[in-house]
Amino acid sequence: MKDKLSVLLIDDDIELCELIRDYLIQNDYRVSVLNDGLNAAKEILSQEPHIVILDLMLPHVDGLTICKQVREEFHGSIIMLTALDDDIDEVTGLEVGADDYLAKPVKPRVLLAHIRAQLRHLEKHKKRQELESIQFGNQCFVLNPANRTVSIDHQPIELTGAEYDVLLQLAIHCGEIVSRDALHKTIFNFEYDGIERSIDLRISRLRNKLNQHAESGNIIQTVRNKGYLLAR
Repeated sequence: MKDKLSVLLIDDDIELCELIRDYLIQNDYRVSVLNDGLNAAKEILSQEPHIVILDLMLPHVDGLTICKQVREEFHGSIIMLTALDDDIDEVTGLEVGADDYLAKPVKPRVLLAHIRAQLRHLEKHKKRQELESIQFGNQCFVLNPANRTVSIDHQPIELTGAEYDVLLQLAIHCGEIVSRDALHKTIFNFEYDGIERSIDLRISRLRNKLNQHAESGNIIQTVRNKGYLLAR
């Protein structure tokens, strides 16, 4: 019998947790729940769930801190929830390693769609592990899909999982223009709505990191009204 996919839900809204837990269990997921952030990082690394649903505002330790604490060791997906309609929180969440971001109130069926998208995304990562290293840029940046690392002159460049996902897609199509729509559909597994800014935020952060190691020019170029291009 196939093991159920696991979800760790961390939120101090008990009523919401019960609603989401029951809905996910009905859809054949195994769900664990925590209602504060005190032991959240420890539980994430101990349980190693496929998906973590993490509230931004938690008692004792906030969601951003938890995400930052576990991101380097945790290889599942982190979906961050917030009741705050603030771009700054979204930017910060993505920068510390969140893979997806949803504003409350969130409908269980919408959350389930995002969970399924992240699981498809994780499955694609497994398939990419057999790809050979990809080289790009004048300084010969090396991207290794097998261990999800990027380096230059054998020195690693620290990227979040979200930044790496974008870079991998650009590297696969190195020297070609990749549209925002295509990046969004490949990474999130649903169509770009023309408003959501996650790809733009990741590109900006990624470009800054790569340019620190580039001799001249932008490694990632923006082609107006077309998309993005990774320099050969």
